Amino acid sequence: MARYTGPVCRLCRREKMKLFLKGPKCDSMKCPIERRPYPPGEHGRDRMRQGSEYLAQLREKQKARRIYGLLEKQFANLYEEANRHEGITGENLLRFLEQRLDNVAFRAGWGASRNQARQFVRHGHVTVNGRRVDIPSYRVRKGDVVALKEKSRTMIVIRHNMDTLDRQMPPWLEAGAEGFEVTVRDLPMREHIDIPVREQLIVELYSK
Repeated sequence: MARYTGPVCRLCRREKMKLFLKGPKCDSMKCPIERRPYPPGEHGRDRMRQGSEYLAQLREKQKARRIYGLLEKQFANLYEEANRHEGITGENLLRFLEQRLDNVAFRAGWGASRNQARQFVRHGHVTVNGRRVDIPSYRVRKGDVVALKEKSRTMIVIRHNMDTLDRQMPPWLEAGAEGFEVTVRDLPMREHIDIPVREQLIVELYSK
């Protein structure tokens, strides 16, 4: 599975905002962006000045891609699929991103970050409708039941996350089985997606 393996906190600093890629650390004073709220690199402070329209579009695309942990090719392919579907392309794109299995595991509160939730999926701790699915990009559908395996429910890290994380379950998911199971009530709507991304700028970028 191809994935980004470099320094994660640099990504937040490059976007000049917290993307919450490392779970609880992002809420603490240990977050590097608290001490250095400018892009990384020798000329980081020079990048604070106002950029062009293209730069704004690029930054929105990079922001969305990094929040959900996709590489460039994966994100471009997902955009093409969203563009082919009926409806608003930008909203389709965000909906497809939210329907990823690793994101559902994150929204359920099992993982402190999407990276950790992706690892749980890859290691076979998550099932969909009773069957083990170890593909993080698997897209859930309305009516699907996503759950943790019985043995996985006793894992200390998962128990700790469920006890300590104060994360609101989105309206399109319904918790069950003491939080170890979520049901996809409906497809996510734009008003239910709380990531700070202006999807119209992403559409404008890819439409050039």
